[in-house]
Amino acid sequence: MAGPAAPAAPAGPAAPAAPPATGTVLDLGGRRYDLAHRALVMGILNRTPDSFYDQGATFALDALYTRAEALVADGADILDIGGVKAGPGPEVTEAEELERVVPVVAGLVARFDTPVSVDTWRASVARAAYAEGAVMGNDISGLADPDYAPAAAEAGAAVVVTHIRLAPRVADPDPHYDDVVQDVAAFLAARAERARAAGLPPERIVLDAGLDLGKTAAQSLTLLRASARLAGLGYPLLLSASNKTFLGVLLDLDITERGPASLGAAALGVAWGCRILRVHDVKGTVRVRDALAAVGEAP
Repeated sequence: MAGPAAPAAPAGPAAPAAPPATGTVLDLGGRRYDLAHRALVMGILNRTPDSFYDQGATFALDALYTRAEALVADGADILDIGGVKAGPGPEVTEAEELERVVPVVAGLVARFDTPVSVDTWRASVARAAYAEGAVMGNDISGLADPDYAPAAAEAGAAVVVTHIRLAPRVADPDPHYDDVVQDVAAFLAARAERARAAGLPPERIVLDAGLDLGKTAAQSLTLLRASARLAGLGYPLLLSASNKTFLGVLLDLDITERGPASLGAAALGVAWGCRILRVHDVKGTVRVRDALAAVGEAP
């Protein structure tokens, strides 16, 4: 079991009950999505032997494609394939990441009529994935690689721009911010402008506050509650809260016990303006999303 629960995040203003009207159009490889009332669900696929959640359960190709089939059957709108975990661990070279990810992108594109995203911070890996049919680059480094946005622009792909305080794979156990919401919002706005300067239109730019990436549990909770403000930057907002540490700290839950809390976070995220939900439990999240959409679309 996890250790004693940490104090809750500092109290703040209540989030609005309805999502903002900005950032509700997304273009994925020429498919345009109206996200005003219905969020998209992104299913997580790990081609890693040491991911924080599944610990290599889908590293083997047969297991990975079986998992992908299940995610599609459960209603995934996007498949997100990654070959290197975000946290510290053994080095994964560029060549090894390419070998892990690029053939899988080709396989997913051949098997499913579901947009494929590549979870990488290396522009070279993203570029190779786009050549095989990926339509989005999910970059947890926040465009640290100067070629990342240009590569997406050239390929007609979208990008997810994520806030991180230091860098992927670098431990950050005691992060400090002057104002975590203001600092994250400023970072995301500046990086979105960098993406636009590289030729990406707003409908191909997605923002992610980067919960747990250089944030304490309290800071992640504060950012979740500030989703409406971040969505107000004018781009679709992605929420990646599924099974994350901040939920375990908040509720004293082991990683295997965080499923219901993850669904709760997804529901709050949608209500507060998040338009893409990156999750492990696609079926449960689709049900939550559809219930909220039905309420939002009701006369």
